[in-house]
Amino acid sequence: MIAVDTNILVYSVREDSPWHRAAIECLRGLAEGDSSWAIAWPCIHEFIAVVTHPRIYKPPTPLRDALLQVDYWMESPGLRLLGEGPGYWNHLKDMVHAGKAVGPMVHDGHIMAICRDHGVREIWTSDRDFTRFKGIRTRNPLLDSH
Repeated sequence: MIAVDTNILVYSVREDSPWHRAAIECLRGLAEGDSSWAIAWPCIHEFIAVVTHPRIYKPPTPLRDALLQVDYWMESPGLRLLGEGPGYWNHLKDMVHAGKAVGPMVHDGHIMAICRDHGVREIWTSDRDFTRFKGIRTRNPLLDSH
């Protein structure tokens, strides 16, 4: 199963992103495909926070539009929304320890631990910091399509 990180979600919505078209195509391929794909709940939260933030985007995405976009993603029959499960804590400890994640990088470890707990094999992200965490392949699909 492939999981999608926040930045791909943000780029797919923000038309002012140079990665907008590529991100839309990546998500469309997953959403309309036959395989399961995933978004971790923390990525949903972060997506809403980022696109609606007036200091990040001028103008920010209206909250109702951000929420509606999440509703659209949830219509994909293959989408799995991932949260912390019973094995999460042990995965998080392993991820942050082995990845030497401190400060804000613990958030990335959080996402990766959730993904590992749910058997995700690959995460699509443009954030190179994710490569510090082992056990799940990281891939930037925007570079493949841009």
